[in-house]
Amino acid sequence: MSASQIGLMGLGTMGSALALNIAEKGYDIAVWNRTTAKTKDFVVEAGDLASRITPCESLEAFVNAIERPRTIILMVPAGAPVDQQIADLEPYLAPDDLIIDAGNANFNDTTRRMRDVKFPFLGVGVSGGEEGARHGPSIMVGGAKENWERVAPILKAIAAKHEGEPCADWMGEAGAGHFVKTVHNGIEYADMQLIAEVYGIMRDGLGLGASEIGDVFDRWNEGVLQSYLIEISGKVAHTEDAASGGPLLDIIEDAAGQKGTGRWTAIEAQHLASIVPVIEAAVAARNMSARRGQRRDLQDVFGAAPQGVDSASIPLDKLEAALICGKILCYSQGFDMIATAFAQNGWDDNLPGIAKVWREGCIIRSGMLDDMATALAEQPGRSLMASPLFADRLKATEGALRHVVVTAMAKGLPIPALSSALAYFDTMRTARGTANMIQGQRDFFGLHGFKRLDDGSENQHGPWASN
Repeated sequence: MSASQIGLMGLGTMGSALALNIAEKGYDIAVWNRTTAKTKDFVVEAGDLASRITPCESLEAFVNAIERPRTIILMVPAGAPVDQQIADLEPYLAPDDLIIDAGNANFNDTTRRMRDVKFPFLGVGVSGGEEGARHGPSIMVGGAKENWERVAPILKAIAAKHEGEPCADWMGEAGAGHFVKTVHNGIEYADMQLIAEVYGIMRDGLGLGASEIGDVFDRWNEGVLQSYLIEISGKVAHTEDAASGGPLLDIIEDAAGQKGTGRWTAIEAQHLASIVPVIEAAVAARNMSARRGQRRDLQDVFGAAPQGVDSASIPLDKLEAALICGKILCYSQGFDMIATAFAQNGWDDNLPGIAKVWREGCIIRSGMLDDMATALAEQPGRSLMASPLFADRLKATEGALRHVVVTAMAKGLPIPALSSALAYFDTMRTARGTANMIQGQRDFFGLHGFKRLDDGSENQHGPWASN
């Protein structure tokens, strides 16, 4: 009889952490890596957990070491490597063996694989970084429900827990799991950008030092903004550079890296005609951050903005309220995007369940998500912004966001995400917008037609049509 209850391929940072998590939860696991030396080193470093790990040097040995019907987790780079790994496995698999892609795959690739792969297949989004993978990530599963149910005991066992409830669930058919993970990462980009802009206001506007800013984040983490990202922002700001003795934050280059998942969110939003301006602003901000040489040149041309703000102009409580408002608007956009995608793809959406999965283990975990899960359950089909709890919070904080945006912009402090959040709010709360002018223009130059407000008649034209 084969010994291992599950197999895992790919012992990089995330794969190694996930394999140890599985072993620690009492499951015997077979592992394989393209480089045999890495497999051997992994087992040695596993310590007391090594007894539950079966290292394999060939694919055939790896597959044969797993109990049938087999379950195999792929932790390899997204894209072509996943397809190649599936092709390499195919000769050794039985028709009922389950393949799980737990990497950061594009959901379109996952949907294609659901259609083309000859074996049961799941696309699983895993969030929480190395620490989450090792001790409890947030897990978002897409594919046939019966395949989820088959592996649910293991995935729930290794997932993060919120008040005893596993942060692992089935998101829907096909690529739903990886789609939800993509939007999660888009929200992550936006949340980080909002925090960075508030940090910039404190640093360049209010003249606070890194340690003082860390104290502010620490205080905020005890209130409505309690979250993993606020917590680590405080820790980053407090960290001392061993070489210089000064704040580490002050010597970190201001160029943000990205692996593309936030960009995927912005791209898919355009395909869906979904509205995610805060996420789009965050992606653009990362792209602009990489243009350090160009930014220096343009500062030489135009000079630096005056920046400095009287501390009385932006009190810290208003800055906190502005960040709360921006965060709510950002998450609302993300949930609306998920609802739009699920409707277009014919997937059953469970927005409250998604919010619950994000409550622990993932990068965007926060105290607000419990309230969001409740709000989305109480008013299905409505925007998070319209729920009584969050509508009240927006009413209470919208003025602070407006004040911070106006004051910061007047002083030349760059705040693309905060200003996008405000523009989104103002546009979405305006029943009579200005697109009637656009429709008039489109009809004037292209006879595209318009709809009349008075009688509802469609495909109407202005008098210029007869010219």
